[in-house]
Amino acid sequence: MTALQHVRFGAFYAVHLPQPDDFSFWRERARQLVQCDVPPDRVAWLEPGANGNLFAKGESRLPTPPADARAVRASKAFVQAAQTAICHADPARFDLLYRLLWRLQGNPRVLEDRADNDVRRLDELTRQVRRDIHKMRAFVRFRVVPPDPDAMGRETHEHYIAWFEPEHHILRNNAGFFTRRFAGMRWSILTPQGSLHWDGETLCEGPPALKADAPAGDAMEELWRRYYASIFNPARLKIGAMLKEMPRKYWKNMPETALIADLVAGAQGREAAMVAAGTVDMGERPETLAAIDRAIHACRKCPIGLLENRAVMGEGPPGAPLMIVGEQPGDQEDLAGKPFVGPAGQLLDRHLERAGIDRQAAYVTNGVKHFKFVMRGKRRLHQSPTAKEIDTCRWWLEGERALVKPKVVLALGASAARSLLGRTASIARERGRPHALDDGSELWITAHPSYLLRLEGAAQEEQERLFAADLAAVAGRLAELVE
Repeated sequence: MTALQHVRFGAFYAVHLPQPDDFSFWRERARQLVQCDVPPDRVAWLEPGANGNLFAKGESRLPTPPADARAVRASKAFVQAAQTAICHADPARFDLLYRLLWRLQGNPRVLEDRADNDVRRLDELTRQVRRDIHKMRAFVRFRVVPPDPDAMGRETHEHYIAWFEPEHHILRNNAGFFTRRFAGMRWSILTPQGSLHWDGETLCEGPPALKADAPAGDAMEELWRRYYASIFNPARLKIGAMLKEMPRKYWKNMPETALIADLVAGAQGREAAMVAAGTVDMGERPETLAAIDRAIHACRKCPIGLLENRAVMGEGPPGAPLMIVGEQPGDQEDLAGKPFVGPAGQLLDRHLERAGIDRQAAYVTNGVKHFKFVMRGKRRLHQSPTAKEIDTCRWWLEGERALVKPKVVLALGASAARSLLGRTASIARERGRPHALDDGSELWITAHPSYLLRLEGAAQEEQERLFAADLAAVAGRLAELVE
């Protein structure tokens, strides 16, 4: 090919990267290619070991940018995303990054188009890499190797070894975290992609390893398992959320996971024992609703009562056939001193009216009497009460029930259901049917209106349909009982 043909048709360039996560190398070569006006379809980016690739036959010597070449434009957001995405295992990541860099020269705002296929793919890569980085930090388990005597017969320091199987090229990315977190230990992290070794002062990289190179266990694991069992909280158990945060593929390298099956199986019994053991002495129960009102304003039996808030008493006629129980007062309820006056209360009012339920004839209250929140600047943001806080405040709700004597109790949300049942309840499994309470009344469980407000689109429509059906069933049951 003549020099003229070389310019006319364009050469094909193969860029061999020394490491699969070498962002600095990629950045320098990408900048050089852009300045030489080499389009993305004329470049092949090759990881180590890709010499047999068909595209490896391209020219490896890159062209020299002209003296008047313009500076390459790349936003800070792109550089940050590219530094993360380059650690992904997808072989096409280099092509994607160069294609986006090329497009940024003509459209500096291309990353703002969230519907763009390249931009969406970049977001996916960065999200998956960050998740893998987090999982490595959370699930690496070091095992101690007993020290061996040195040539002089003196014992050396203990060494800790961990085995981990990352999905992406994150080992180097995580090196700083582990050297800071375990600065005083001598440790090695072995992976199929490479290894890291820290002697307390210097970090060294090593070759890929096999799982057999790591110890299978040590004497500390029994202590760790006992600690894990002691902090396992059955009252906060959500199996779906647990598996999402700690997928089963990581379990094989974590000693505590051998306990999970038994801990989950015994969670309900342990939860009941925790509630019984943690019962707070609330004194004698007030004999009137007015006395309960005064008592909850003075109550400091749980941390929520120590916040800058005020108790919100239930309201409605004594003898009301229906008692409606929410989780806790919100910001607006705390300011007004009345239950369900905010957006969730307004949504509840609309649904009650459609179901033919007169709110003024119902007794409306909350399982927890104070607003639990955390400050964000000048705003008070809602925080869910803990199981112990719900169980402590249950004393006051039982007092209200004993005085109002409702025939039907409607629990809005899982926290409200717990305040009535004394156990964790699943709304999906237990809604749409009555549950007998110890005073002879019926409990019906549905979602909290604030949950509906957080949804959008089809999901919101479906949950509002279920909510309306639950209220219609309660209205029908009330009609039967009041006749």
